[in-house]
Amino acid sequence: MKISRIEEYFRGWYVGDFEPSAYRTTQFEVSYMKHSKGEFWPPHIHKIATEINLLVSGEMVIDSVVLKKGDVFIIEPNQVADPKFLTDCELVVIKTPSIPNDKYIIE
Repeated sequence: MKISRIEEYFRGWYVGDFEPSAYRTTQFEVSYMKHSKGEFWPPHIHKIATEINLLVSGEMVIDSVVLKKGDVFIIEPNQVADPKFLTDCELVVIKTPSIPNDKYIIE
């Protein structure tokens, strides 16, 4: 058994085709993320990856849709993600496939 701590990984990304990772794979990425109320997150797209999200706690808005604890939402390739964090939030994020540089900021 291998044991590690989430703090050891870049912004909560602990599975995927990158280092450090708890489990390295090209198939998908997994992250446990925490965002503070009002934290700025730039609008962005993924050209290849699909992102599957679980809002574990908090409340946020994406594409004018209010999301609450327990909501699962999927961001398809080329769909703009422009999150606004209305409260402190915790998310589990899965992206497939794992392509670490597949994030493009929208100016």
